[in-house]
Amino acid sequence: MQGIGVTRRSLLLTAASGLVLASGAQASPAKGPVVKTAAGRVRGRTLSGVHVFKGIRYGSDTGPRRFQAPLPPTPWKGIVDAVDFGHASPQGSNEANQSEDCLFLNVWTRGLSDGAKRPVMVYIHGGAYANGSGSDPLYDGTRLALRGDVVVVTLNHRLNLFGYLYLARLAGMEDERFADSGNAGQLDLILALQWVRDNIAAFGGDPGNVMLFGQSGGGAKIATLMAMPAARGLFHKVATMSGQQVTAGGPRNATARAVSVLKQLDLSADRAGAEALLSLPVERLKAGLKAVDPIAGSGGVYAGPVLDGRNLPRHPFFPDAPVLSADIPMIIGNTHDETRSLIGGGDPGAFSLTWEALPDKLFPAMRVDIAPEPVIAEYRRLYPQYSASDVFFAATTAGRSWRGAVEELEARAKQPAGTAPTWAYQLDFRSPRDGGKWGAHHTLDIPLAFDNTDQPGSQTGDGPQARQMAARLADAFIALARTGNPNHSGLPDWAPYDLARRPTLILNDECRMVDDPRGAERRLFAQVPFIQFGT
Repeated sequence: MQGIGVTRRSLLLTAASGLVLASGAQASPAKGPVVKTAAGRVRGRTLSGVHVFKGIRYGSDTGPRRFQAPLPPTPWKGIVDAVDFGHASPQGSNEANQSEDCLFLNVWTRGLSDGAKRPVMVYIHGGAYANGSGSDPLYDGTRLALRGDVVVVTLNHRLNLFGYLYLARLAGMEDERFADSGNAGQLDLILALQWVRDNIAAFGGDPGNVMLFGQSGGGAKIATLMAMPAARGLFHKVATMSGQQVTAGGPRNATARAVSVLKQLDLSADRAGAEALLSLPVERLKAGLKAVDPIAGSGGVYAGPVLDGRNLPRHPFFPDAPVLSADIPMIIGNTHDETRSLIGGGDPGAFSLTWEALPDKLFPAMRVDIAPEPVIAEYRRLYPQYSASDVFFAATTAGRSWRGAVEELEARAKQPAGTAPTWAYQLDFRSPRDGGKWGAHHTLDIPLAFDNTDQPGSQTGDGPQARQMAARLADAFIALARTGNPNHSGLPDWAPYDLARRPTLILNDECRMVDDPRGAERRLFAQVPFIQFGT
């Protein structure tokens, strides 16, 4: 789900190294603040008035327990330096420092053990369920911690086959070691939130006031946590940014994907093959990601949460919103032009389509089963000024990306009166990059939410308009974390979403409330059922 973010990540490796070196030059670890956690003491750094702890271990090495539920860390003696980011999960991207020993988190805070009970904002990174880490410079929590006097946490967890390969129903399988394999990555997140519950007070945070926020795959992981009983009580507010999980992978499809991976690795599709996976070198196992997805019929194999009846007993937002999390206030946001980066970032030809080529190009890219001709005709009626490429990006955004957000908003709005409200936003603020061709693309709200428009990799620019937009969105997230309501003086009155009016905050140079924006597009795609891609 990163789209343009994958390219962005490759451009940031050198810059990120420079940031680490700069941090090291400003403070000596031996003189940094020390905090006692449940597992032992850690030493961080104090930079620009913020105490920063990087690479705190929240779980044991997952290598010896591949595909199993995570365990808390073994307690240590002495003081462990927490000044560098921990390992990222093994993955197919160019993410640096990969290892199965990847259960680490990072903390930014203005106060330590001072009883201030600051709101805690835990960010879960994107990259679908396949790539990424919590160490991207765009996720740096310094400015957010200063701006809102909040505690910011980012984290790493198991991804792709290491976190979501469902092996529990293979032929001959009666082995408890594989029972949690389809949701191991989600169980890592739950363990991280348990660490927050048990330790964040020592970092100046309030364990009774934890907000989750995440973009793309991070938002999808949050939506899934909202339906997981083991996560109940570990977080109290949520905000998702271009990330939805309406349905999870069913056990039959997830098993078919596991069989495809095993065949790709020349292993038997049974318990013996699964047993062999336990001792495969990491790089060898990663080769299984190249298996053709047997459900989609193309592309690499999908690995995401599974409806296993054990850890995830129901779909996250189907057939309704989970009662389990009905009391949690929620923001659901999307960007106006998601697929300009999600698709266009890897397919430059999508920006120069002809009307003749559009139907064949559009048909598979919408990810819902609808004929392209009536879709194109409706878009040409609604937006006669659009080019063929404009129609392509608008229709794929509406059918493939925004549609999941609408499904979740509707499900939340149908919950009984007295349940927690949901607020919707649409980011219309356009990236100035390349003359504005990318529009309000996927990932553009990340630097805004973190108030990090000046960080390497930000596509917002760092001019007055971008800084003003960041102030609006960051303050909304801080307000939600602090009070359970995102309204603040920099926004128009942001009404909760309902089915009668569908009020949505449009974020742009001029912010305004609009009832049912793009309503005609919503109704067009509502004619066909929605099933989350990969499930």
